Amino acid sequence: VQLQAYGGGLVQARGSLRLSCAASGRTFGAHAMGWYRQAPGKERELVAGISSGGTTYHADSVKGRFTISRDNAKNTLYLQMNSLKPEDTANYYCAVGGSIANLVKGSMNYWGKGTQVTVSS
Repeated sequence: VQLQAYGGGLVQARGSLRLSCAASGRTFGAHAMGWYRQAPGKERELVAGISSGGTTYHADSVKGRFTISRDNAKNTLYLQMNSLKPEDTANYYCAVGGSIANLVKGSMNYWGKGTQVTVSS
């Protein structure tokens, strides 16, 4: 099982990026998936999660700016990030869990390598 996030990069404040996470090795249509981020010296944070049925969760810090979505046919997870702020700078990685509640608790079944997002002021 492999989860690979990509789409990060360097962007100016108020810019946008779209992250993708491609899953291989098995399908995750029946599982919740989520995006975490971790900045140097800070704790890991669940940014957004989406259940198998499409129910979404977004952290207060990104509500109204970030949108999580998934394409089960492509086994791919997305994170559209708009109005980026310097405080969004972090390594972003995707994970699979049994439910959004599990993701919120940090209980992940699978997680992948991250992609760096850097937002300049």
